[in-house]
Amino acid sequence: MGNIASVEHLHASAGWRNYHYLKVTTTDGVVGWAEYDEALRSPGVTAVVDQLTPHVVGQPTDDIERITNRLATLTRPVPGAAVSMGIGAIENAVLDAKARTLGVPCYSLLGGKVRDRIRVYWSHCATWRISMPQWFGNEINHIDQVVELGAEVRESQFTALKTNIFSYDDAGVPRGWFPGFGQPDEPGLNVERPTLDDIHRHLDALRQGAGPETDILLDLNFNARTEGLLRIVRELNDFDLFWIEIDHDNAEGLSRVREAAASAISGGETLFGIKGFLPQLGAGALDVAIIDTVWNGTWQSMKIAAVAAAHEVNVAPHNYYGHLSTMMSAHFSAAVPNLRIMETDVDRIPWDDDLVTHVPEFEDGHLVLPDRPGWGTEPDEEAIAAHPATETGDLISMRRR
Repeated sequence: MGNIASVEHLHASAGWRNYHYLKVTTTDGVVGWAEYDEALRSPGVTAVVDQLTPHVVGQPTDDIERITNRLATLTRPVPGAAVSMGIGAIENAVLDAKARTLGVPCYSLLGGKVRDRIRVYWSHCATWRISMPQWFGNEINHIDQVVELGAEVRESQFTALKTNIFSYDDAGVPRGWFPGFGQPDEPGLNVERPTLDDIHRHLDALRQGAGPETDILLDLNFNARTEGLLRIVRELNDFDLFWIEIDHDNAEGLSRVREAAASAISGGETLFGIKGFLPQLGAGALDVAIIDTVWNGTWQSMKIAAVAAAHEVNVAPHNYYGHLSTMMSAHFSAAVPNLRIMETDVDRIPWDDDLVTHVPEFEDGHLVLPDRPGWGTEPDEEAIAAHPATETGDLISMRRR
């Protein structure tokens, strides 16, 4: 098995953001790939990769654990955020290279698959069509179209969907409600009666279209503090939700929310490593731990999932990136025993399919796992060059517009 000869990064426009790819080439000429992220307020990941590259080149492709541990040691004073994401990107690319060298799928290196098909949910359902129709099309500008989208999900044979919070005016026109991200700018993150009414109105519209058999997931993000979250979950205790997803930095506060909720509570997509998840798992704050394999690295994500299993908690991958990320999450989902469901975006920018050699295959609301070596797909470098990255391809830049 060869050593790592070079580490490169490539970047493509994804409309409102950029896609970022890491390419590892071995001395045997094998290429391993990973997708990483800088759009979610994480600028600097590429710089981290560049600084870590001299410590990666020359290392045996076989030694994934040693490489990851060495990089973590070098950056020990500043763990998390961009540093951990850079290490995760390198780990994922080396994992792909090792699998391709051996001619096996990545899930074989994760202990082997326990499932051939992975149940998925249609993520950002209504969100992209309301907030970014210039990139995703099928604009939604009235509550009746939310009903129609629910029907589209059902007719497309997806069995679950996830949506966000929207405010509605008297005419039924929706607008995104994301105070945790400055839209609207309300630093108190308070939840008032109109917002509770709007949540009901939005969920009722999706339920009307999707029917009683489709599971509905609600993502609250960072948009409320504990008091506001309690108001929301108590308000929704009469609504049959698959889960309520919450980003929350206080394990005790989230545990209080879980105790008050009739629905399952999920969270953790912005956490890093076992140490990051332990407070919430230990406090009994989660029913489902959401793990970002792009951020953490798939090898390390398997360890997080094992700790979650020890706390009798299932896991779900955080996956709102490009097709390569979807396949990375799919191999994790195939191998991890305590999987609940997998996230995927169905609404896509027009050139998404061009950027990889194989697009994910969905059938009856499930992703069909391929048996091709590595992740089962790889970026198309010509297509990436045809869609060059933009200087404003991130959420921070969007807020300036």
